Amino acid sequence: MKITLAETEAARQACFDVRDAVFTVEQGITDPPDIDEYDTDALHFLAEDGAGPAGTARIVAKGDAAKIGRVAVLKSHRGTGLGAKIMKAVTTEAKARGFRFAVLESQTHAMAFYENLGFVAEGSEYDDGSGILHILMRTEL
Repeated sequence: MKITLAETEAARQACFDVRDAVFTVEQGITDPPDIDEYDTDALHFLAEDGAGPAGTARIVAKGDAAKIGRVAVLKSHRGTGLGAKIMKAVTTEAKARGFRFAVLESQTHAMAFYENLGFVAEGSEYDDGSGILHILMRTEL
């Protein structure tokens, strides 16, 4: 499995395709739209196996915080440790770029996954408009 920064249009499109498969098709999220105004300036990460794209995530700079989002792993690759590998690559890159901490908005069913990676929940659960409960999580880098 290879995880790289998606620096070409084709690589970014592969990230968007993974997100579409997970968030739009599988989870049925159409509002708010998956592609947003942050995608232009975000750092996108693409996980690929020999057969093609398998997962993705992005970082949006928010001052000294790396806001991690759009973390998605195709159903065929779940349970393989790929999600943790993507998060390690993302937090390593964030630290290398000088961010002091990372934040993310976890779907509540995924809280334990992020807690195992050192993230701590802050505040109360909320609906981000998608109909799925989320919670803000944070970790120091």
